[in-house]
Amino acid sequence: MSSEFSANPVVSLRGVIIMQDVQTVLDRVTFEIEKGEFVYLVGRTGSGKSSLLKTLYADLPLAGGQMSVVGFNLNKLPRQKVPFLRRKVGIVFQDFQLLFDRTVAENLIFVLKATGWKDKKKIKQRISEVLMRVGLDAAAGKMPHQLSGGEQQRIVIARALLNEPLILFADEPTGNLDPEVTRSIMQLFLEINRSGTAVLMATHNYELINEFPKRILKCEKGRIFDSAKEEFSLRNGF
Repeated sequence: MSSEFSANPVVSLRGVIIMQDVQTVLDRVTFEIEKGEFVYLVGRTGSGKSSLLKTLYADLPLAGGQMSVVGFNLNKLPRQKVPFLRRKVGIVFQDFQLLFDRTVAENLIFVLKATGWKDKKKIKQRISEVLMRVGLDAAAGKMPHQLSGGEQQRIVIARALLNEPLILFADEPTGNLDPEVTRSIMQLFLEINRSGTAVLMATHNYELINEFPKRILKCEKGRIFDSAKEEFSLRNGF
């Protein structure tokens, strides 16, 4: 059973319709992401990137078609099951969304308790593991405002790794960071990916794609183009 599961794609879309409010932003979308794959998601502002990501982690309802994410069928996923889906995916936001009234460790404890962790010793150990993974094991007692933007983004990545997700969804994770910090955050994503976690990263950063070439999904004019199936050019602003 487990080997059969691992052979399944971590994300599968068939004829999917993505809506933002009452408007269809992406139509008849079909693609798969395999376990351990790294994929860029590009497209102009308003082309549907964020709406697609939000639909993948069940923040927006699926408007049509077939979608499965980490073994969950999103066509039939009741609201009370969404937390179970979220335990198997990691979400990295551009604007961090850290709780600024509590320490780094307390931010991470909040997530673990919300996803069902109860054993204090295991919680402490897991927090130590993820902070070490992102190179910030000394930051547990600090408040978010005491950290640089790059360090805050590393904490967000640590938070996304807490439940050992099968895939990370990252929405412009380097959008607010300078080039040097962007590069180090990208290296961290690649290292996480090499250890077996799939990554779907929305980005506008052409230099990043050039330096670290991977498969690209491009949102344009209501469709998704896949570099694994067809050639297309990336112009400025995509």
